[in-house]
Amino acid sequence: MPTARGPRLAIAGSGCQKPAAMTAPLPRTLRLTAPRALAGRVAVPGDKSISHRALMLSALAVGTSRVEGLLEGEDVLATAAAMRAMGATIVRGEDGAWTIDGVGVGGLLQPRQALDMGNSGTSTRLLMGLVASHAITATFVGDASLSKRPMARVIEPLSRTGADFTASPGGRLPLMVRGICPAVPIEYRLPVASAQVKSAVLLAGLNTPGITRVIEPVPTRDHSERMLRGFGAELAIETDADGARIISLTGEAELKPQRIVVPGDPSSAAFPCVAALIVPGSDIVIENVGLNPTRAGLYEVLRAMGADIAFADERVVGGEPVADLRVTASALHGIAPDPAIVPSMVDEFPILFVACALAQGRSVLRGLEELRVKESDRIAVMAAGLRAIGATVEELPDGLVVDGTGGERLAGGATVATHLDHRIAMSFAIASLACRLPVTVDDRAPIATSFPGFIGMMEALGAEQSAAGEPA
Repeated sequence: MPTARGPRLAIAGSGCQKPAAMTAPLPRTLRLTAPRALAGRVAVPGDKSISHRALMLSALAVGTSRVEGLLEGEDVLATAAAMRAMGATIVRGEDGAWTIDGVGVGGLLQPRQALDMGNSGTSTRLLMGLVASHAITATFVGDASLSKRPMARVIEPLSRTGADFTASPGGRLPLMVRGICPAVPIEYRLPVASAQVKSAVLLAGLNTPGITRVIEPVPTRDHSERMLRGFGAELAIETDADGARIISLTGEAELKPQRIVVPGDPSSAAFPCVAALIVPGSDIVIENVGLNPTRAGLYEVLRAMGADIAFADERVVGGEPVADLRVTASALHGIAPDPAIVPSMVDEFPILFVACALAQGRSVLRGLEELRVKESDRIAVMAAGLRAIGATVEELPDGLVVDGTGGERLAGGATVATHLDHRIAMSFAIASLACRLPVTVDDRAPIATSFPGFIGMMEALGAEQSAAGEPA
């Protein structure tokens, strides 16, 4: 197995940041620099998508499930709080593993107060599906960023089951779901590729008599299907003559408790991976990264750009392919990936834009309309931030054209706005490592939604926080 220079630095999903002095609050802004090559071995937090689903399905099983490696970011903790509010017993043990005593499919209880989803779109959309086929009413609220995100794409199919929705203007939060039992099984063809919509419909089908079908013309991340089968649900997948996947779930399921080991999140691993590629001389290993083919598109694209990324100790953990990634600094070149790859890396495009800005030649990235309705408009926000730090970028309705520097450092020296988006914050923190002057990220707080230990991990690899990042 390949090894990287430097000591092994096992970084957990939380608690990685160095504790601040009791009298000195953490600064709001963030600046990272790379005074030397990055080196070492790190582990990223558990996969966010799998963590959400592990909590939800464990809460619907009859008996006690155990989840190891759960991501303890704010988004996943919002899911845990919501499932507790609807009757599940969820406890974190001293060993870091979580135990969940489920209520059984059909056993969700009426929550006593609104379910606060924070910044988590995944929690909101999937839980809307669960509530839709139970005879309970739930109100969903969220932070300013989540409250701007459209929920109509989930409301439309779930309304067909008989559930009733009262949403804020534009189909946004706050919204109320009045579930129905028995719900009506539906067949729904996804108009756009969306694992969240697919999963919401399938989760509604768990407590619905009959067969619920979802047809997806373009494959999306398949964690829900893998995990539903693992918990004992009757689920079949076929492919039609046009290549679309037809997913059929038999309702009124009885889920059995499971032991789940959550692999490292490939979306979180993208940040140290790109950092090592763009900081000269770097050589790192990222351990235990999930490489589900519906999630690993970024690594395929980076390799096509010339990235030196080796997969070591490839294995299967809990039904998910996993490997250690050895990443060394590389001369990248521009790329124009097929838009068909977008669903397998939709969350990784912000950090890919950064890699393209340091590559040789032009990158044309299209088919990214979905990025405009994420935590922020990630196309517009990344375009503005990249221009501010010296990159040459053209914004398109569905993507970006990026003319890279050929490995030369960007100017940097600017302050970029995160717009409450964790991936924007981390992308520009990584970009700062390849700038002549540090980039100031205006708000580090959103990072905690998915990667609480991000700053500590980067420091462990050799990055440093600039004192100039302190508030003025």
